[in-house]
Amino acid sequence: MDALLNVILTPSFFYSILRVTTPIVFAAMGMVVANTAGIPNIALEGIMLIAAFVGMMTSALSSSAWIGLLCAILSGLLCAGILAFFTLYYRTNVILGGIAINSLASGGTVFALYLFCHDKGTSASVPSGVLPQVKIPLLDQIPVVGEILSGHNILTYLAFLSVIAVYILLKRTPLGFHLRAVGEDAHAAESVGIHVMRVQAVALLISGFLASLGGAFMSMGYVSWFSRDMVAGRGWIAIAAEAMGCSHPIGTALTSLLFGAADAFSNAAGVLGWPADLVRTIPYCVTLVGLILFSVRQYRRSNHKRRKTQNQPAAKPVG
Repeated sequence: MDALLNVILTPSFFYSILRVTTPIVFAAMGMVVANTAGIPNIALEGIMLIAAFVGMMTSALSSSAWIGLLCAILSGLLCAGILAFFTLYYRTNVILGGIAINSLASGGTVFALYLFCHDKGTSASVPSGVLPQVKIPLLDQIPVVGEILSGHNILTYLAFLSVIAVYILLKRTPLGFHLRAVGEDAHAAESVGIHVMRVQAVALLISGFLASLGGAFMSMGYVSWFSRDMVAGRGWIAIAAEAMGCSHPIGTALTSLLFGAADAFSNAAGVLGWPADLVRTIPYCVTLVGLILFSVRQYRRSNHKRRKTQNQPAAKPVG
């Protein structure tokens, strides 16, 4: 226990929390936008995986991490656009469409990895680009705080800035009002002139954009290579974070940090020699426990509201 505390109570541990939370925050913010518009994007896992592969491959071919990032974003937008096209215009079930993209990503990236690297496991033999780390002037000179907050990959800072951006988008812009109106009642929104399908398509594209940044971070920031199924459930964890955060950007970001802390803890436990199989289950166990507690809280809240409604006296007839 003392050895574990010596690892956890260090600036490097809190630094790692921000680092491992980055892809979860990106995907969770994408889910917030999509779910606010009433069209949940279940394809986050697949979009992140495809973006991670495309970012690695194009950065290696072009010898530029920035070109890799751009191509990763375009791949995420393409996946989200395909999902929007079939879901909104051909009325495909959005859940089934998302699962289809996830399945395609899982198998398709392995096939593409074999074609590109002649390896079905990793792209370690291919020199891929890495996005730069940013040292914040003055802040990096502050003991402890500087060690935690400075020196992260540029996408880590963009991830937490995306929380502010999504909050402003949903609460302070006309598009945000349209997204919320469509999500609350699509028919009522359409009756006042809002183009429902267009708004939901934009929501899915924004969601794909944010998820692609999370995927790009995985192969060009978290590590410098692509490996089979490297997203490892982070897209699903992001969906759980959005649900526990009640579709609010700030609440979702805080929940994402909780899951990031669980992931960082599992990494620390692995360093100390805990059984590998046990260590790998920690983030998912925390996610499961969190969802159970959230469900219990929501159930109790709904019961309380129902009882309160039943106990209200009936209105007396007039006259």
